[in-house]
Amino acid sequence: MGRAAGLLRSLVVPVALLLAWEGIARAGWVTPLILPSPSRVAVRWWAYLLPYEPFDPAAGSWLGWALSGELPQDALTSLMRIAGGFAIGAGLALPLGLVMGARPLAYQLLNPVLQLLRPIPPIAYIPLAILWFGLGNPPAFFLISLGAFFPVLMNTIAGVRSVDAIYLRAARNLGAGEWTLFRRVMVPAAMPYILTGVRVGIGVAFIVVIVAEMIAVNSGLGYRILEAREYFWSDKVIAGMVTIGLCGLGIDLAMSRLNGWLLRWHRGVEG
Repeated sequence: MGRAAGLLRSLVVPVALLLAWEGIARAGWVTPLILPSPSRVAVRWWAYLLPYEPFDPAAGSWLGWALSGELPQDALTSLMRIAGGFAIGAGLALPLGLVMGARPLAYQLLNPVLQLLRPIPPIAYIPLAILWFGLGNPPAFFLISLGAFFPVLMNTIAGVRSVDAIYLRAARNLGAGEWTLFRRVMVPAAMPYILTGVRVGIGVAFIVVIVAEMIAVNSGLGYRILEAREYFWSDKVIAGMVTIGLCGLGIDLAMSRLNGWLLRWHRGVEG
C-alpha cells in the first residue's frame, strides 16, 4: 500500500504536466509544428516503433520481427555505441584511477595533464575525431569513451584516496602484503565511489552518443532526431527524445539495482 501510494504521488506532477501540455496544444495556443500535443507524439512514437511488414513466421523469429521497426533498430544501434564506447573509456579509466589513487608518484605525474584535459567537453573533440577517424562508428566510440573516461577516473581516484587509514593499518597489522591490501581493502572500500563514477559515466555517454550521431554517422537515435528536424517532424523529434529518456531510465534503474547488490555490505554498515 505504501509503495503504491508513493508511485501515485510520483506520477502526479508528470501527469499534470502532460494534461496541461495537451490542453495548450488542443486550444491552439501553440502551432503543432513547434509543439505537437502529447497524444500526437504518442501516435508518432507507436508508428516509429512498429515493424515495417506484418509478422510472417516463414521469414524468421517473432523477436527479430518485433525489433525490425525503425525505432528498435535506432535504439539498439545507439545502445551498441554506448556499450562499446563506455567499455573502452571505463576500461582505461578504472585501472588508471586505481594506480593513481594508490601510488602518489603516479598521481603527481599524471594529475596535471588530466586536470588540463578534463574540462574540455567531448563535443569539442568532434572536429579532431572526424579528422583522425573519419566518419562512422570509430569517431562515435572515441567521443563516447572520452565522455565516460573522466567520471570513472576521477571517482576511482577519489575512492582509493579516501580509504579510511584504520582499514589499512589493521590489514598491515594482520600481515597483509601490498597486493592483498590493494585487492582486499582498497578496491572494496573504494567501490561506492567507483560505481558512482560508472553511473555518471553512463549518463555522459548517453549525452555524447546523441551528439556524435547527429554529426558523424547515419544511424541511431541522434541521427533520426536530426533527420526529423530537417523535415519539420517535431512529433518524431520528441518521440526520439522520449525514447532516449526511457533508455536512460532503464539503464539507470538497472545500475541502481546492481549498485545495491554489489554494495549490500556497505548498506549494512550504514544501517
